Amino acid sequence: MADASLEKTPKKPLANEENNAIVKRVLSENWKLYRKQYFIAFLFLGAVAASTAFVAYIVKNITNDVFVKQELDAAFYIAIAIFLVFTIRGLATYGYMTVLGQIGNNIVARYQRRIFDHLLSLGVQFHKSNRSSYIVGQINQNIIAMRTMMNDIVIVFARDLFTLIALIIVMLIQDWHMTVVSLSVMPIIIYIMSRYVRRIRKVAKQEVDLNARVTSSLIENSQGMEIVKAFTMEDQMADKMRHLTEQAEIRSNKIVKLNAKTKPPTEILAGFAIAGVVAYGGYRVAELGHDAGGMFSFLTAAMLAYEPARKLASFRVSFERSLVNARMLYEIIDTPPRQSDKPDAKELKISKGEIEFILTRFSYQNNEPIVRDVTIKAQSGKTTALVGPSGGGKSTLILLAQRFFDLNSGKIIIDGQNIADITAKSLRQNIAYVSQQPILFEGSILENIRYGRPHATDDEVIAAANLAQAHQFILDQPAGYDTLVEKWAVIFLVANVNVCQLLGLSCAMLQYYY
Repeated sequence: MADASLEKTPKKPLANEENNAIVKRVLSENWKLYRKQYFIAFLFLGAVAASTAFVAYIVKNITNDVFVKQELDAAFYIAIAIFLVFTIRGLATYGYMTVLGQIGNNIVARYQRRIFDHLLSLGVQFHKSNRSSYIVGQINQNIIAMRTMMNDIVIVFARDLFTLIALIIVMLIQDWHMTVVSLSVMPIIIYIMSRYVRRIRKVAKQEVDLNARVTSSLIENSQGMEIVKAFTMEDQMADKMRHLTEQAEIRSNKIVKLNAKTKPPTEILAGFAIAGVVAYGGYRVAELGHDAGGMFSFLTAAMLAYEPARKLASFRVSFERSLVNARMLYEIIDTPPRQSDKPDAKELKISKGEIEFILTRFSYQNNEPIVRDVTIKAQSGKTTALVGPSGGGKSTLILLAQRFFDLNSGKIIIDGQNIADITAKSLRQNIAYVSQQPILFEGSILENIRYGRPHATDDEVIAAANLAQAHQFILDQPAGYDTLVEKWAVIFLVANVNVCQLLGLSCAMLQYYY
C-alpha cells in the first residue's frame, strides 16, 4: 500500500476502490448497531436545517410587512415565530450533540475492547516485533479518528446537506434565475478541493506515524527513567524527542497549509458569486421593480448557504485523514493470529511433570538459529538449571516450553505429549513463570497477586504473601492490599513472586505444577 503509487494516474481506480471498501466496512460495523440513535440524531439535525432555512425565508416578511408596510401586528407575530424557531434550534442542537457524542464515546470503547482482545490473541512474535508503546500511540489516534469519521459523515450529510437543500429551496422560491447563477461556482470549488485529497492522504499517514513515535518515546522514557538517569542520557533523549516533535510539527503544518490553501480560492469564488447576486438583484429591484423583500430573503439564504456548501466541498479533504487512520487500524485488526491451536488439539494432562526437548531448533524470523538441535530432559521432582553465556538461548528455551513461538524443527514433550498437539491455554495453565522483567498490571496489590489464581480468596492471597515474606511490607503501604501498584512501583518484585507462591511453586525457576 505504497503512498507513492496513489499519486500515479493508473492507480486511481485502485485507491478509490480501497477507500470505498474501508468506508463500507466502517459503516457496516457501526451503522446497524446505532441506527435508532442515528435516526433520532437525523430528526434533530433536520430541525436545525429547517430552522436555518426558516430564518432566511422570514426575511421577506420582515422586510415587506414590518419595514415597508410598517404593520405592528405582523412584527409581533414574526418576533414570536423567530423566538420559537431559535428555541427549537437550540434544543435540537443539544439533542444531536448529545446523541452523537454518546455514540462516538461508545464507538471508542468498542474499538478499544476489540483491539485489546485482538492483541491478546496475537502471538508473542507480533509483540516482540512491534514496540508496545508505538502500537498504543498509533491505536489511540486511529480509534479517535474512527469516531470522528462516523460523526462527520452524519453531521455533514444530515445537517449541512439538509441545510443546503433547504436554503436552495428558499432561494428557488424567491428567484430561480439568480439561484442558477449563484450555484454556478460550486463545480469549480469542488474541483479545487479534490486536487488536495491525494496530497492529504500521504501527509496524514506520515503525521499519524510520527505522532505515534512521539507517544512511544514518552512512554518508553517514563518506563526506563532509571536507565536514563543512570547513564546520564537526559540530553540525548531530549534531543531525540525534540527531533521527533519537530518532524511531527512539520507534517502537521503541511496538513494545515493544505487545508488553508483551499480557503482563498473558495472564498474568492463565493464572494464573486454573492457580489454578482447583489449587483444583479439590486438592478432588478431598482430598475425592474422586483420585490425588495424577496431579494433580501434570497440574499440571506445565499449567504447562509455558503457555510454548509463550503463544509460539503471540503469534507473529502478532512475525511481523507480519517480514512488513513481507519486503514491503519484495520491493518492491526486484520493481522491473523500466528499460533492458533490445531483443530484436534487436546488438553494437557500432567502425570509426572517431566519435560523433554528433542533435537529442538529455533530462530527468530528466519535469522541465525538461537537454539540448535538441543536435547534436554528435565525429570519430575528435580530442579533442572540451564547454565550458559548471555544470548545462548536459555530464556528462549523457557519461552518455547510455553509455546510462545513455534519450533523450526524438533519437538517438546511433556509427559509423553507433544505440546504442538495440545491447547496453548491448558499448557500455560500448568506452568508457573517468573519473567526476567517483572511486570505490574493496572490495579491493586491484591489484584496483581490474584492474577495467578483469579478465584483465590482473600485468605489465600494473604497466605501467599506470607509465604513470600511480603505480608507485613504490604500492610505498611497506605491502603494495604488495596494500594494501587502504579503509585507504589517498588512492590513489583513482591507482586510477581507472590503469583508464583500463590500457585504453590518455586519462584527460583520454571517448574511444573502436579
